[in-house]
Amino acid sequence: MPAPRVPVRRVLVAALAASALLGAATVPAVASPSVGGRHVVGYGGYVGADARLDYQKDVAVRVLKGVFERGDTAIVDRFVRADYIQHNPLAADGSGPLKNLATGIHQQFPDARYDVKRVISEGDLVLVHSNVALTPGSRGSAVFDIFRFRGGRIAEHWDTGQNVPDTSANGNDMFSTVSWPRTEQPGSRWLTAYNKKLVTKAFDRLIVDKDLSALDTYWGTEYHQHNPNIADGVAGAREGLGGYFRAFPELAVSRKRVVAEGDLVAVHSHYVNAPGERGQAVVDLFRVRGGKIVEHWDVLQDVPATSANDNTMF
Repeated sequence: MPAPRVPVRRVLVAALAASALLGAATVPAVASPSVGGRHVVGYGGYVGADARLDYQKDVAVRVLKGVFERGDTAIVDRFVRADYIQHNPLAADGSGPLKNLATGIHQQFPDARYDVKRVISEGDLVLVHSNVALTPGSRGSAVFDIFRFRGGRIAEHWDTGQNVPDTSANGNDMFSTVSWPRTEQPGSRWLTAYNKKLVTKAFDRLIVDKDLSALDTYWGTEYHQHNPNIADGVAGAREGLGGYFRAFPELAVSRKRVVAEGDLVAVHSHYVNAPGERGQAVVDLFRVRGGKIVEHWDVLQDVPATSANDNTMF
């Protein structure tokens, strides 16, 4: 959910790290590999109705930690398909380039950290929101990674990344949870379908149709903003987005995919400010509490003129 701003710089840390499927997060521990004496096949020991979703989140974390922080190429062979499809414009398709990149990053930046803040999974998709820093003490970049699983292994990857700025218009950083309860974990999965439908309607009305009255319908009176260029609260969103829509009256936003779990809903979109421009790849992440949107994080990245693969960023 951008506001008028300096175009997002293509950041090495985000581009390289995200293309390598990198990260670290707290996820459920691997469950027992058997139930009632029967061996559980296919999901690494996870059991129950949500087995596949928990398994996907766990695998994403294993790969992210192994590749980025340890340069572990064996974990790529174990969990990433050889024909894996890459949408990061600086990386080629396939697991081979991914392993080469992992080795190079680890050798050059042995203390790099991919600090995952939150992870959600729905269907065959996993979304990871992270703070990536190549060197200790740096602000690093905000990154969203989206992974698609097929046959229990990572098959496809999209990402967006931008530098973390020195200051913020709202006093919040780009990663923390401010709304109550202050947890990074998604809420109960039985709310997923309802919240996904709500956010999709709200996003289409506010961002696609540029209808600011959507803020009165779908947003809570207490609303926390993590976009560093927009002030906190509904009033800040109204002012920031109103100025953005006026500055770019021909803005066109195409929603590509929505990933939700519990009270967290992410929208991956292509924003084009004016006809003929390449636009930006954007991920907006919303938190829903009590039927209202109460918090928002986002990451924006310019779509480059060329790509190392034949896929788009979408």
